[in-house]
Amino acid sequence: MKEILTSSATRQATLVRERKISSVELVEAHLRQITNINPRINAAVAVLPEIAFAGARAADEAMARGKVPGPLHGVPFSIKDSIELDGTHCTAGTWGWRAAPASARDATVVRRMKQAGAIPIAKTNLPDLLFAFESDNLLFGTTKNPYDLSRTSGGSSGGEAALIAACGSPCGLGSDAAGSVRVPAAFCGIASIKPTSGRLPRTGHVPPAGGWIEALWQIGPMARRVEDLCTMMGLLVGGDGKDPTVCESPFLNPADVNLSELKIAFYTETQPAPTHPEVAEVVRRAAKYLAGEVELVQEEPLPALDQAYDLEMKLLGPDGGDSLRAYLSSIGSSKVHPLLTGWLEKLESYRTDLEGFARYWAEWDFWRSQASKYLSRYDAVVCPAYSQMALPHGTSILDENFRGFTHTMAFNVLGWPAAVLRCGTSGEGLPIAVQIASRPYREDIALAVALLLESAFGGWKPPASIE
Repeated sequence: MKEILTSSATRQATLVRERKISSVELVEAHLRQITNINPRINAAVAVLPEIAFAGARAADEAMARGKVPGPLHGVPFSIKDSIELDGTHCTAGTWGWRAAPASARDATVVRRMKQAGAIPIAKTNLPDLLFAFESDNLLFGTTKNPYDLSRTSGGSSGGEAALIAACGSPCGLGSDAAGSVRVPAAFCGIASIKPTSGRLPRTGHVPPAGGWIEALWQIGPMARRVEDLCTMMGLLVGGDGKDPTVCESPFLNPADVNLSELKIAFYTETQPAPTHPEVAEVVRRAAKYLAGEVELVQEEPLPALDQAYDLEMKLLGPDGGDSLRAYLSSIGSSKVHPLLTGWLEKLESYRTDLEGFARYWAEWDFWRSQASKYLSRYDAVVCPAYSQMALPHGTSILDENFRGFTHTMAFNVLGWPAAVLRCGTSGEGLPIAVQIASRPYREDIALAVALLLESAFGGWKPPASIE
């Protein structure tokens, strides 16, 4: 069963289709694993045995009737506690929703996973209202990194990353406004992708999409293996008639990408947050390997990369965080976690007036146009996911660490798709990840490169806690 638990969701679905394991047995094994590991890492905030077993029994009965299964038939998946699941509570980790009524609907992305045969098994931890690069809140406490309990699993989708890395779930759903599926994936050694802005419907996310910042964020799949990201992206794309931001563009198959024709840029540094030498070395090794597989690999950073951090913060907080404070007040969040308070304090320095906001928007447009010219020469960009390995708890908000998130923020500001996967291990045994960004709506290129790097460097490796 350990071999099955460490397999990809795609492989687990194959075993169910071939009747080498029943869905009930698969769900039972994952629930047992959650019972074993969750007291140590605190990743799952709601475990759903009744829902999971009911779904598993229905999956096995459908197989017995000869019903053609979906691509994830009988396989469990987990859900960040900011994405609605019918009949369960959705708190977004914030005090005001500690006693919120159960959701009366599934988020569109959850419904699509169910339609593919996948079975919800757990809701996972996150920061207060999603605003932190660590998953810690006043309702459920701190999620710990399965590779080193003294370190964070990242945020805001840190519960997802930790649970998947520790084999409590084979895959799941997170969301990303500044790195929130990619940073946790990097810290926990799994794979994830932030799709192009406007790619997936966000109906059923809490808080909902809206306003100018919706161009910064997306829901994104997370898994141990890149093949699962490919499977999930194919299931999740397309409008739902409710989220008006979704562009109807088909998901192209990564297997059809001609790798030998790709031109790839790479870089390791950004200012003012120097990249740890071990992280830089892993990126350089990845670039060196790719040089033997694609048409061109060239070291060239994004133009004015150091502007990405300030642009992200300007767009999140042109009112100094007042709208966020008002939102917290409106939902009754009279208590706020210190990490969220730290975000609000950082946003204060970006406060401006209407004329200033117009300048911010002009800066955003200019930077995106410069980056688009850069990307016209390349098909993909390889760079760090973060400037360091997983951080000790409580330190992500320190300015010298916080600015390292420029590596992920850049692609939120640009709206480009960006994938992350493990390509190395630090001297302390922590995962080191590489980030691959590509042109808008060309997730297939980012994932094709990720598959290639995974084949060369191995991707996810089990933490000692489950070996």
